[in-house]
Parts: sequence; structure tokens; C-alpha cells
Amino acid sequence: MRGDSIVVEPHHERAAAAIHELILNRPRKPRGRMVITVAGESGAGKSEIGEALARCFDAEGHPTLVLQQDDYFVHPPMSNDRARRESIDWVGPGEVRLDLMEEHLSFFRAGARLTKPMVRYLEDRIDEVEVDLSPFEIAIAEGTYVTLLKHVDVRVFITRDYHATRAHREKRRRHESELDPFIDQVLAIEHSVISGHRELADILVHDDWSVSYARPVCELLHAVEEKRS
Repeated sequence: MRGDSIVVEPHHERAAAAIHELILNRPRKPRGRMVITVAGESGAGKSEIGEALARCFDAEGHPTLVLQQDDYFVHPPMSNDRARRESIDWVGPGEVRLDLMEEHLSFFRAGARLTKPMVRYLEDRIDEVEVDLSPFEIAIAEGTYVTLLKHVDVRVFITRDYHATRAHREKRRRHESELDPFIDQVLAIEHSVISGHRELADILVHDDWSVSYARPVCELLHAVEEKRS
């Protein structure tokens, strides 16, 4: 998303390094190109950890593409805010073109070219940009609802909820409307939707930025075998 500033801080780098290590040490490695998702609530650090994790893989010679869910919303940011205020029922996964994101990840697996949306935040519009996927070995999809994507090798979930992330959202403050009382309603709905996504995760980033497998390694091994069968 153009017009958005991603500031990677030391705690994001530490969490990303720990995620990177756990991914490398997983009991079964995916064949071919790898897809990772990084999910969590607003202000949890998804973009920052996604960017820091991409740097980890890039540094060892594995070119990595980051796909931001923010580029896949049906409406650009300010228009989406208006749609939410017109009907709070608009809030949820239906705001996002997850089907298009899924399709683009399948293009990534094939090493194809794609034309993807690119949000221009300040202009409140969605443009398109062409991307050659052939150089990339790893794709990281980050966003609130990306745990719902199907063809994924590793799902990372950040556990910090919207109460814990308020300080970060205040620092980021893309727009004045981000911190008005209505947004608290939006965040409460998002929390109710994605809190259950933790159960789908392979790796957790905890509130103190420590990182762990979501389940014992023996369960992860069994889950990988089930995916392949």
C-alpha cells in the first residue's frame, strides 16, 4: 500500500528471527515455493513482522515477496471507512477480496506474472501494478484475515489484541478517524472474528513478542502429513 509507513523496530526483528528459525526447523519442509501468512489484529505488528521476516529470508538468498491484505480490500481505505459507518455489518472478511489473494498465491506457486491491486492511501484509490513472480521463492501474505487462506505452508498468528495494540495504533495514526469511538466497535468485531483463528496457527507471536510453535512438534508433523494425503 502506497502512503503507508512500515517502521520495523527491534522487537519485530527479534520475533521475525525466531519465526524464521522455527520455520527452518519444522519437521517437514514444503516442496517448491513456500507461502507463509502473518495474521493478527489492527496494530499488532503484522506488516512489520512480515517485512522483517522477508529480510531474514532475503539475507540467506531466498528472494521473498510480501503481499499486504491492505491492497486487497474491496474499497480503498477512506471509502471503506465510510462503508463501515453506513453499515457496521460491512466489517469482516467480506471487506477483503480473499478469493483474489488466494488466486494470486496460486500464480506465485506457478512462478507466473500477475496484475495485482495497489492501494494509494492518500488518494483513496486502488491502482494496479504488474509483478513478475518468477524470481521469488517465498511469499508472505500479511493481514487480519489471511489465516483463512487455504493453500498455505506456515500460518503465523500474533496474539496481541486491540486493547494491547492501542499505543501502536496511536503512533501509526494513518488518519484521525482511526482512533475515534466508532473504530473501537470495528476492532471489537474484528477481534470476535479472528480470535478463533489462533487455533489454525502453526506459530504464535505472544504478547511479550516471544515466539513458539502453536502445537507440539509431533502434532505439527501429523498435520503436515494430513495436508499431503
